[in-house]
Amino acid sequence: MQFAGSHILSISQFERADVERLFAVADAMRPYAHRERITRVLDGAILGSMFFEPSTRTRISFGSAFNLLGGEVRETTGFEHSAIAKGESLYDTARVLSGYSDIIVMRHPQDESVAEFAAASRVPVINGGDGANEHPSQALLDLYTIRYELAARARDLDGLRIAMVGDLRFGRTVHSLSKLLSLFRGLRVSLVSPEALSMPEEVVETLRAAGHQVLQTDELETGIADVDIVYSTRIQEERFASREEADLYRGRFRLNQSVYTANCEPNTVIMHPLPRDSREGARELDTDLNDNPNLAIFRQSDNGVLVRMALFALILDVVDQVKGHAAPVNWYTERRF
Repeated sequence: MQFAGSHILSISQFERADVERLFAVADAMRPYAHRERITRVLDGAILGSMFFEPSTRTRISFGSAFNLLGGEVRETTGFEHSAIAKGESLYDTARVLSGYSDIIVMRHPQDESVAEFAAASRVPVINGGDGANEHPSQALLDLYTIRYELAARARDLDGLRIAMVGDLRFGRTVHSLSKLLSLFRGLRVSLVSPEALSMPEEVVETLRAAGHQVLQTDELETGIADVDIVYSTRIQEERFASREEADLYRGRFRLNQSVYTANCEPNTVIMHPLPRDSREGARELDTDLNDNPNLAIFRQSDNGVLVRMALFALILDVVDQVKGHAAPVNWYTERRF
């Protein structure tokens, strides 16, 4: 794909070479994300951050990524704080806000809404999640994390064994990740969910059409055995008709240390797009896993900054200029990465 000036709306835009290019740029961003160096390559640029659904990691990591490249961020959060609450269309909103920004990140509760917005925008738009449809940057940071964790075990992405667990029907992160995994070879994918929350059939067929083995099961112990990665998801309560309906499934696939020890290989990596639901009766990833060195969820969230910095640098075509705008850090920066 041609990154410069492009919208990023779907994982379907990416070929394997595009992913490898993005990851190489993300690797180069590590000194800046880790505050070993600073760069002002996007000095004067403005990111329009438009989040019409609750978000912590995605919204703040996109903003942090842009700031770390030297740019500024202008935020809109929630419908009640925008003219959409007064009846303004996505078209009009896009035409106006793209006049104030150099690039826009948008999250919206309706499927395909970000694509509709992008069609009217005068600047590139990145999909920060549209309903139950897709979340492309999350899939990219997930795969970047999987690559990093496997490399520490002298493995690569081809031949990956992965279990996706939980709400696979409404979990847009696993939809995008599955499409991305279809670019690689010889995977074994276990899809662990209640039948009512199973992966959409078109996503399953995409995996099978790529030649991957796909197992669908509602038994957690069976699904997480003999895998490299367990990717857990929360019940997407906001996509259900009521909380009571969501409660029928909450806590059904709970992974804790005893379940992990009994069923997983010793080096199985545990991932989750976050937030994990820590309420009593949920706890899809129990807190007794916090000291497990294979729990990668916080390394995963850190990687979101790297990948999103890489997206901004590629879309705004400044990759080759980053070092030229770099300088030493002049404040205390010690972190435990």
